[in-house]
Amino acid sequence: MAKKFWLIKSEPDVFGFNDLAKCENQTEHWDGIRNYQARNFMRDEMQKGDLAIFYHSNAGPEVGAVGLAVVASEKAYPDHTQFDPKSKYFDAKSPEDNPRWLMVDFKWAAEFKRLVTLKELKEAPELEEMLVVKRGQRLSIQPVEKAHFKAVCKMGGMLVKELKALGV
Repeated sequence: MAKKFWLIKSEPDVFGFNDLAKCENQTEHWDGIRNYQARNFMRDEMQKGDLAIFYHSNAGPEVGAVGLAVVASEKAYPDHTQFDPKSKYFDAKSPEDNPRWLMVDFKWAAEFKRLVTLKELKEAPELEEMLVVKRGQRLSIQPVEKAHFKAVCKMGGMLVKELKALGV
């Protein structure tokens, strides 16, 4: 299957791009997704090796794309936080034999040379159809067209040879 491209959002004070870089093997599970559409993207479309733009949301002037991560798990698997009554992501209605919520693992791939702000994304004519710039698009996991992915990477200072090394 062809490589797909994604945008994943996280608040940097909760779990930022630098946190991913500090994890063992620079890899961490992406838990806490409680939106069916985002869950379905992970379950039905994400595959190991897909690339994602890591986007810091709700970060004041630091809102924007900061780097790249790669899907590191073979497929989506049950999110353990749904079964933990102490977790803010606990879901008492999710049966353990048929979990409602899933997660995938992401691995740190590359840091942009500079933050690409939401304002810049919105002002780039070539990105006018990118989901993250559209009103009402609040999903924490969104598909990204290859052309949009490349444009954001270029805006972040990545070189063509760096993208080719990632298989883009």
